[in-house]
Amino acid sequence: MIHRDDTLTQKSNQRFIARAMAAPMLARADEYELARAWRDTGDEKALHRLIGSYTRLVVAMATRFRGYGLPVGDLIQEGHIGLLQAAARFEPERNLRFATYAGWWIRAAMQDYILRNWSIVRLGSAATQKALFFNLRSLRARIEGKKPESATPMLSPELRDDLARAFRAAPEEVERMDQRLAAQDVSLHAPLSGAGDGGASWQDFIVDDAPTPEEDVMARRDHAVRRAQLKEALKGLDLRERAIIRARHLRAQGATLEELGEKLNVSKERVRQLESRALSKLKKAMLEAQESQRIPVAA
Repeated sequence: MIHRDDTLTQKSNQRFIARAMAAPMLARADEYELARAWRDTGDEKALHRLIGSYTRLVVAMATRFRGYGLPVGDLIQEGHIGLLQAAARFEPERNLRFATYAGWWIRAAMQDYILRNWSIVRLGSAATQKALFFNLRSLRARIEGKKPESATPMLSPELRDDLARAFRAAPEEVERMDQRLAAQDVSLHAPLSGAGDGGASWQDFIVDDAPTPEEDVMARRDHAVRRAQLKEALKGLDLRERAIIRARHLRAQGATLEELGEKLNVSKERVRQLESRALSKLKKAMLEAQESQRIPVAA
């Protein structure tokens, strides 16, 4: 959805942009002197002059990113954060113009803002995901321009593979990002097109896989009953059998036959036999407990 500012906001943005574009550019020696004054002595006047002279970079970058449907004023604010970060990290000794250095920080701040706010569903922050989000449409348009037969709303397998090689990404990532860019956030309460008199909305088709309250209560009750039955059944085992069952089946990481053989001073084959006999006893005891608790059906 494209954001549209009201009239007052548009006029305010226009006045700010006009002042920014009218600010004089700094010579190399002047910007180095201001940058040193801010870095070495914390001179805020030097910082304000440095930032004011390069606000035009923020405005120009915001204009480039306005196609993502976000408020231009917000983009400018985020760009100013990047400009301040650039001023804090700029090193005049490297003989680099401040405009060149600040451009990267301004663009990074705006891109992070767009990724956070373009959709309610958060996008991935990995480098590949960011590259796909900001460059997929333009690269796809260039490839389709060279191959007019591939210019279709649907992403063909051949075009998908070409884009995947260009971005060094998996074809599935390219396909998912293409689908995200082609879609828009839709309210779950929005009516379906062609729903007729039924008035169905998107939320009517959401499936909840979680158990119902009744199923949850029954599952917890059954678990408690089985736990009590198992605890009672373990009493029917001798000490060695009980130790084997606890070590092999009632711990997050069960012990091996070799480890139990060394501990009990028997062979691992003997441990296996004892385990098999103990499991048979437990199975019989559990079945008997379940049978005794079964409610008889009335005739």
